[in-house]
Amino acid sequence: MVILGGGESGVGAAILARRQGYEVFVSDEGSLKQKYKEELEKKKIDYEEGKHTEEKIFNADEIMKSPGIPEKNELVKKIRAKKIPVISEIELAYRHKGDSKIIGITGSNGKTTTTAMTYHICRHGGLDCALVGNIGYSFARQVAEDSKPWYVAEISSFQLDDIQTFRPDIGILTNVTEDHLDRYDYKFENYISSKFRIVMNQTDEDYFIYCEDDPMIKKYLNQYSFHSNPLPFTMQHELNQGGFIKNGQMTVKVGNEKVEMSIYDFALKGIHNQYNTMAAGIAAITLGIRKEKVREAIQSFEALEHRMEYVSTVRGVEFINDSKATNVNSTWYALESMNKPVILILGGVDKGNDYGVLRNLVKEKVKAIVCMGVDNRKIHEAFQHDVPLMVNTGSAVEAVKAAFHFANNGDVVLLSPACASFDLFKNYEDRGKQFKEAVRDL
Repeated sequence: MVILGGGESGVGAAILARRQGYEVFVSDEGSLKQKYKEELEKKKIDYEEGKHTEEKIFNADEIMKSPGIPEKNELVKKIRAKKIPVISEIELAYRHKGDSKIIGITGSNGKTTTTAMTYHICRHGGLDCALVGNIGYSFARQVAEDSKPWYVAEISSFQLDDIQTFRPDIGILTNVTEDHLDRYDYKFENYISSKFRIVMNQTDEDYFIYCEDDPMIKKYLNQYSFHSNPLPFTMQHELNQGGFIKNGQMTVKVGNEKVEMSIYDFALKGIHNQYNTMAAGIAAITLGIRKEKVREAIQSFEALEHRMEYVSTVRGVEFINDSKATNVNSTWYALESMNKPVILILGGVDKGNDYGVLRNLVKEKVKAIVCMGVDNRKIHEAFQHDVPLMVNTGSAVEAVKAAFHFANNGDVVLLSPACASFDLFKNYEDRGKQFKEAVRDL
């Protein structure tokens, strides 16, 4: 088996494949981190970096492609032309997980929070489980090194693109909004069908939890046949099965089980987090976790780093790190939950963004925009008539200083970039950390 990409998912897949008796070769055209090299050498796994040796790669019976490598990559095109089977890391992990069960969570926004909260409720409820996938630890590595009866997995569309048999016992789709269109030929339908692959292999023994209020899920739900038990969640009406919020009260019903809880007791605030909490709560009740444990866990859950994370208040100005907002919709949710005047830090690598959806909220809540990216033209064009103050900056330090300069006592500086981070930073975590350091240095 050839593994393309030597990051966390690639190395995790290599360790699992080796353990399962495959002959493994890891190939990465970039450079590998030292810790991954040491791991591969210790496990006697053959690897190369800084190049792809095609004759070795084309000799593979099967190729595991890391999610970061796009289909338009020249090597991937050649592999497809040669009809060598390509799988994703979650497919490999699924094949070797044994009797373990999976809660798989996908969606454009909210999936990290929903995954972390589901895991928190499961652990609090006494379930022996691991948190895997996009949220830190490779699923394949976990299966190889410390298998668990349950896996709570955050899954991206890129990982779903190369599944064959992968089947979550509980699948969650939080929402579908325009994101990563550069990877899907700028066709929204391609991205939507990628997300719906979460239900592709489900049977009538499984559950599909989804947001009924999401316009795209509503529109496309009947176009994708699925055999699992539907458990929708909504804020628009009452449901017999699934979850709903009415008059400030969440009700979750699965089978004969029913849990009720006031939204004012939720640890996480904002409408988007009420949706995330419903999804996690439904999953927990499906698993048979006791009602009081579910309630306690929802009350005690702490927000994630880089996701609407409070950093500090400096001379009456509050700083919030929402670096994980790498698309327009995430930024929309962040702005929607603000109740103070906002200085908004935006920008980075544009993935085909339509900033129009932010205009009403920007007009209503934003007094200044600080652009933090290499190319900010699109942001200027989008908001030049809506915001009196706009400035370009080229680093987190510059952006924080400019935002602080524009802010008055009682304002909020919100880093919610709506873009990927690769122009100025290693990733969104690096962007968030540099932002926090710059705030602490004020």
